[in-house]
Amino acid sequence: MSPMKEKKDVLQGTLALMVLKTLDVLGPLHGYAIARRIEQISGELLSVNQGTLYPVLLKLEQEGSIASEWGASENNRKARFYRLTRGGRKQLQAESRGWEQTAAIIGRFFVLKADDLK
Repeated sequence: MSPMKEKKDVLQGTLALMVLKTLDVLGPLHGYAIARRIEQISGELLSVNQGTLYPVLLKLEQEGSIASEWGASENNRKARFYRLTRGGRKQLQAESRGWEQTAAIIGRFFVLKADDLK
């Protein structure tokens, strides 16, 4: 793996948003599938630690942003499947707007030149 392709850990505070967006786009998934989809969507640049993912899933469920139920995975094992709730959709919309605003602000600093400040 080249240095540019080294997997990065997910930034704190971003995993919940990625989980919500993944469930919004792909529908109900079990935890392992959520982790794999996030890694795939990132172009394999992110690594999702299972020890980090499950506390986030629990927190989102306690907040009412996602709901879960038991089902069978693709290899016929018992797995907890998570789905986005109506409250989760609202949270996703609000957080998406916040991240878009933050990205736009940070983007201004990358295009800033010394002449712009004179």
